[in-house]
Amino acid sequence: MPEPEPVHTSVGPNPDPAVGENRLEELITTAQAALPVELPALADQCAAALGLGSAQIYLVDLQQRVLVPLDEALEPLPVDRSSAGWAYRTISPRVADAGDGLIVWMPLLDGAERLGVLAVRTASLDAVLMRRSRILAHLFAMLITSKRAYSDWLAARIRTATMGLPAEMVRAFLPPRTIGSSRCVSTAVLEPAYAIAGDAFDHSVVKHVLHTMILDGMGHDLTAGLTTSVAMAAARSTRRCGGSLADIIGAVDQALAQWLPDHFCTGVLCRLDAETGVLRWVNCGHPPPLLIREERVVAGALDSPPQPPIGLAGSLVPAIREIHETKLEPGDCVLLYTDGVVEARDADGAEFGLDRFTDFIIRSNAAGQRPAEVLRLLIHAILDHQRNQLRDDATILLFEWRPQYR
Repeated sequence: MPEPEPVHTSVGPNPDPAVGENRLEELITTAQAALPVELPALADQCAAALGLGSAQIYLVDLQQRVLVPLDEALEPLPVDRSSAGWAYRTISPRVADAGDGLIVWMPLLDGAERLGVLAVRTASLDAVLMRRSRILAHLFAMLITSKRAYSDWLAARIRTATMGLPAEMVRAFLPPRTIGSSRCVSTAVLEPAYAIAGDAFDHSVVKHVLHTMILDGMGHDLTAGLTTSVAMAAARSTRRCGGSLADIIGAVDQALAQWLPDHFCTGVLCRLDAETGVLRWVNCGHPPPLLIREERVVAGALDSPPQPPIGLAGSLVPAIREIHETKLEPGDCVLLYTDGVVEARDADGAEFGLDRFTDFIIRSNAAGQRPAEVLRLLIHAILDHQRNQLRDDATILLFEWRPQYR
């Protein structure tokens, strides 16, 4: 593989704005043309051009346990026991002693989504070099986001096991783990990472409206994954045409009844107006969402009369789905989950349970953990409870309304 063209950028002051623009254009053009496998070499070149020593890119693996270097000669780093992991977990820079200099661990972010970290080596550090390290991290976060959509190499680097066919299909449809704006954030996790079948989640922001969805397909095989994939496709198609929540659930019902008449799924679909806090939702045979307010679960706040699962055919299809509505308060969290979360059992047969599940969320929020980190820790606790041998898919989606953060 040929090396990317060198970036001939000096760092000394230059009063001519045109020279600065030319250097910036050269940097962006080189970065855009680089293949994903060339990113490690390009990171080093850009670091040198900015007066820094070198730079290495680390991406988090699917289960968020290790940070995997794009440079295949380097070893992964643990998320829970390293300076690199601290920067990832807290979304804050971390400066560490490297013996012959310093390493600045910069989080790599795509909006609210944590991608990994950038390790910037430098002989010394001041405000200017810190700013340049941050700029470099922003640049490579954008590059990784744009290139991972078509790169099997980047996808393979963040895997630590072979992925089953049902999981491969469902993951092709999944959005980023975390999305959001200054007013709301939605984050999700799904296990077993390499052997999921019928569970799926979706979330999207349309102007000031946050759409979220969690699904649990019947069965634990390829058809279960196909069922939730068709459901996600139908929901997105209707949503992108401006359909209401009633239109979306109607389209999903119709699509499954037409294309997979012998298969169905349970699910919850939500629509949050991030300007007003008005939440609308529909529950189709699924565990009810949970509302967490001021470090406690508001009992029954989002319960609703039972409705049939999605995709039933013939006379079993409801003529009209009942849409429910409530008004959130600033700081409220809404939690969607599949039954595999609370039904995970340890070696003695004890379930993880709803109380332990909600208590974990509340304690982590109270400790100041960000939503994405709360779910990372929670899904690992569930896996540890069942010794990494989940009997059913476990999916959690958490969204938060914080309008005061405008």
